[in-house]
Amino acid sequence: MGNAELLSIHVHPVKAFRGQSPREAVVEPWGLAGDRRWALIDDGGKVVTQRQQPRLACAVAELLPGGGVRLSAPGLEPVTVSVPQPAGTVSLQMFRDKVEGVLADDAAHAWCSAYLGADVRLLHMDDPATRRPVDPEYGRPGETVTFADGYPLLVTSAASLEALNALIARGEHAAEGPLPMNRFRPNLVVGGTEAWAEDGWSRLTIGEVGFRVAKTCGRCVVTTTDQSTAERGREPLLTLGRHRRLGGKLVFGQNLVPLSRGTVRIGDPVGIVG
Repeated sequence: MGNAELLSIHVHPVKAFRGQSPREAVVEPWGLAGDRRWALIDDGGKVVTQRQQPRLACAVAELLPGGGVRLSAPGLEPVTVSVPQPAGTVSLQMFRDKVEGVLADDAAHAWCSAYLGADVRLLHMDDPATRRPVDPEYGRPGETVTFADGYPLLVTSAASLEALNALIARGEHAAEGPLPMNRFRPNLVVGGTEAWAEDGWSRLTIGEVGFRVAKTCGRCVVTTTDQSTAERGREPLLTLGRHRRLGGKLVFGQNLVPLSRGTVRIGDPVGIVG
């Protein structure tokens, strides 16, 4: 693969909120440390994401030492949320999964509800080692995941985004492009590859850490949401539908499961094992 390297790292402490881009991150069996350990639920116990609430793109979650978060958003004073004591759990309906978590304090619920103008509560995953297995169709026994959509990490490549933007530029909604990588909310962005090279990956190493490719990532309406303004357009789904359709899904990026613990750093070499 030549001189492929890790270009950027992205951690989203609260699912669907804007995250952080550290220079390095610890890789745990269920994903990057601190990534998507928090999520919002509605009054029926269902997960709330940018699918229902695009305004979450403009809310920022900053990870604090110990696992707490500092939340900020336009029009509101920031709030600091500590990791709740594990005094019983509540159920979260996350797509097909029922997942247990611990409710944050009332101030956190009030802040999030005020921002969205809807009754929501903030939930913390207290034990990612046991709470939610990876989809058994693509996972292996003992593999678990946080509140990420389905897999511990998502990797994308800069070359594939460049190729996708070239396709968008030739379409009827060219004015929407070029799109930034944050539309796809990856954890890891790799440079120095050929466009769409990730289609053929099955295992890779990033620095000292090994990963297994579980499956390609099917994309949803969140990718059409401008992560700076929360406005929605037609791209990239229109172009993905024409050029990147696989098994009924519109695909971009690959879902990963860590094979080891360790730390990944910007500039780490990326190697393809198979």
